[in-house]
Amino acid sequence: MPAIIKRPDLVYPELSYKIVGCAFDVYNELGFGHHEKYYQRAYAEALRLKNLKFSEQVYFPLKFKDKIIGKNFFDFLVDEKVIVELKKDNRFSKQHIDQVKEYLKVSELKLALLINFARTEVVYKRIINE
Repeated sequence: MPAIIKRPDLVYPELSYKIVGCAFDVYNELGFGHHEKYYQRAYAEALRLKNLKFSEQVYFPLKFKDKIIGKNFFDFLVDEKVIVELKKDNRFSKQHIDQVKEYLKVSELKLALLINFARTEVVYKRIINE
């Protein structure tokens, strides 16, 4: 296992490394071309195998003046710290990035990982709540 780079500006570097590693485990076994729901099921199993604590389809309401005006469902919340949103696409769309930024805003969490099961590889983006 490669050494984890210690940088003071990274949020949850060790946990992120494990989370992203689970995506590579899934892709290495399944490859490209499956429905997103199958990647989600396999990813949940990969998290379990790494003994990572997680919840699936986590509900977070959008509120205005203490009234719920919208509903958000994160694909995964790992260790009650990191939102993980899985996609099956060849690029990150602005819509996907905006979706994850909204999740960070409503949850007040620090980090989200947007993970894409692309045609030839797993690509991911760390998104920080500023």
